[in-house]
Amino acid sequence: MEMTATGPSFPWYFILVYVVGFIAAVGIGSLAWYNSKRPAGWEGAKRPDNIPDLSNSINQPGESDQTS
Repeated sequence: MEMTATGPSFPWYFILVYVVGFIAAVGIGSLAWYNSKRPAGWEGAKRPDNIPDLSNSINQPGESDQTS
């Protein structure tokens, strides 16, 4: 009886979805953590330059981007 290799039984696109989802979760979680209240001992820590400050970039209701 001869057996041939048929490749992996788990579709590659399932693995791709898991990998992309994990990377997205880590990225979004990192942004949320850096923009949240600092944990104990990190109160005076400076925000890294590559992390955007989301709290100042969102307009309050009734405000506009135009200055006139």
